[in-house]
Amino acid sequence: MKLINKSFFSLAIMLAVLVSTSSFALAFDEGMFAPDQIAKLPLGKRGLKIKPTDIYNPGGVSLSDAVIRLSSGCTAEFVSPEGLILTNHHCAFDALVKASTPGNDLVETGFRTDGRSGEIVAQGYSIFITNRAEDVTAKIKTGTEGLTGEALAAKIKQNNDALQAAEQAKAKPGATVRIQMLNNGFYYYLYETHQVKDVRVVYAPPRNIGVFGGDPDNFEWTRHTGDFTFLRAYVAPDGSPAEYSANNVPFKPKKFLTMNIGGLKDNDFVFVMGYPGGTTRYRESWSIKYARDANFPFLENYLDALSRSLNKIGETNEEKRLALQSNIANYDNSRKVFGGGHLRLRRSGVVEQRQADEAKLATWIAANPDRQRKYGTVLTELKTLSEETNATAKRDVLLRRMPDPLSMTVFGQVFTAVAETSQPGAKMLSDTERAAKLKAIQSAYENREPAHELEMIKFYLRSFADLPADQKFKPAEDLFGSLSGSARREAEAKFADTIVNGEYSSAERVAGLYGPRTLDFNQERENILGFARGVLAEQAALAPKTAKFNASINRLRTLYMEALTEMKGMSPVYPDANSTLRFSYGNVKGYAPREAEFRTPFTTMKGMLEKDTGVKPFDMPQKLKDLQAARDFGQYGEGDSVVVNFLSSNDIIGGNSGSPILNGNGEQVGLCFDGNFEGLGNDFYYDPDYNRTISVDIRYVLFITEKFGNAKWVVDEMKIVGGKK
Repeated sequence: MKLINKSFFSLAIMLAVLVSTSSFALAFDEGMFAPDQIAKLPLGKRGLKIKPTDIYNPGGVSLSDAVIRLSSGCTAEFVSPEGLILTNHHCAFDALVKASTPGNDLVETGFRTDGRSGEIVAQGYSIFITNRAEDVTAKIKTGTEGLTGEALAAKIKQNNDALQAAEQAKAKPGATVRIQMLNNGFYYYLYETHQVKDVRVVYAPPRNIGVFGGDPDNFEWTRHTGDFTFLRAYVAPDGSPAEYSANNVPFKPKKFLTMNIGGLKDNDFVFVMGYPGGTTRYRESWSIKYARDANFPFLENYLDALSRSLNKIGETNEEKRLALQSNIANYDNSRKVFGGGHLRLRRSGVVEQRQADEAKLATWIAANPDRQRKYGTVLTELKTLSEETNATAKRDVLLRRMPDPLSMTVFGQVFTAVAETSQPGAKMLSDTERAAKLKAIQSAYENREPAHELEMIKFYLRSFADLPADQKFKPAEDLFGSLSGSARREAEAKFADTIVNGEYSSAERVAGLYGPRTLDFNQERENILGFARGVLAEQAALAPKTAKFNASINRLRTLYMEALTEMKGMSPVYPDANSTLRFSYGNVKGYAPREAEFRTPFTTMKGMLEKDTGVKPFDMPQKLKDLQAARDFGQYGEGDSVVVNFLSSNDIIGGNSGSPILNGNGEQVGLCFDGNFEGLGNDFYYDPDYNRTISVDIRYVLFITEKFGNAKWVVDEMKIVGGKK
């Protein structure tokens, strides 16, 4: 799983009364807590040996100062006083791709150097360090009592702008202050961060370690993946952030993590600090149903189509294969996220559980006049608004992405021309304006992939054809509605080809749509333009419905969340994840994915040997086989092998990739990189019986770096404790 792009609640008073995995029942290890909430959690009873202020201390130095966010959307951590960074292999994947050339694929071979002088630039990478995170909800909501609608929005904006300006003026030089709304306005948090712009690759294992198991093993347990890479942050000699320069020096972090190679055992306490990307744990049942039945199934099929199409291009062009492999890996990962997500939401009955919560909520509201005044209509309003908005959900998820921004260059330009020239009062462009349009279209066409666009248009046309009878897409039905089966598919393919490889494959022809029109009538051309006009009309019809939903939903979701958390008596209420610093805790723990089966929480190199076929993606390196056969493990072995991956019950989601997982003493014991298939759908809920975090054991990270990669100089830079006496 590319946890590039889980979850929530916990409260001491309710821990003893857990009786279900309902979406709003308090799960023992549930919660991606904001840093200022850590002190309120029952961590001492769970196994934490250090003070909460050792984890997060806005007035001093703490472990959180070592945990950073990568511009790639992942988490990472400082692991030495010289700016050495540890993160996942898939988080540094783009850096390896950009540094590769035909004949030198660094994803395949890995990267190593004998010292800092050989480190290579991680193109496009930077890191963000959180100086502080503060709950400013009360300050933002000051003076909003009794306000609604535009007056409420205006007052919140006024408070937000004033506070952000005041805090920015007080911030450290080079720092950025921003205030973010969380959970539709239930929380407002202030974040002060600063950026380091010069990042370099230090060591990365080869593909058959860093991506061992590939897509077949993604989200699966057992797992045997060495998903790690070392980077380093550099700054100008005066310590200020700077773009790459040979004169830059290693960044000196306020805090770096200690590695513990003593090993873990079943049920050991562990915690995670990281930057989880996004959750929607407090959503109403109608929102979850929309995801389960419409959005997630579409995204699964859409991402599969993107990946298949790009793979075909790479099969015949090595340069393009190298350039496209990062996109393909991300599409494959996300496809599995959404495919597994809608399956797990259905199998776990998450919609039904939330509906049961809402039935209890309705009874709870009705039992008290004050609650009736505050929350009395929230469920009714949500139901009416959601059912109206979702009535054509399967059609609308397609319509909102048409033309597809990731693939449709030609149709995108044709659509834009039709949209702009059909605006009321649209005037004919001057010669200078037409020349500028032509230049912009030519620029857009420079890197287009005709075969890719052709496949994706065919995918959309098939998807339109497969819509339910009451959600048919009129522009497609006007063209193909009289056909069925293979005849319709052939007609769709021919139409797609006229778009991609017909006259509008010429930028000059598209520019001609801005006028004056001098072309003779052509049915193929009119079909394309008519389809574009039809899409435009359908989107225009959808826009008011979407606007109505957006205008009301924040207020309703805030009230809904307030009511639910008040009914449950929850405290602290963890905010939904939003790519900001978070904390979660749990234990090393296996699970039972299905009847009569239990998965233990550790894997070793022996299991890697069992999977080895010699064929990608299960092609274990020969040197690693030799090290296992000789039991040449250095200080990193346990018994007759080296532990590779382990499971824990921590609540994480996309964005937590690269997060350090630490023991009760605050020492790093692993590196989070995945979740299990049975735990997908966890943007909406957490199930303590199934949700598991998959991490690389820190001993495997160091073993591979030192014994396999011959990069002991990297290991020597770190502080290591535990291990054999």
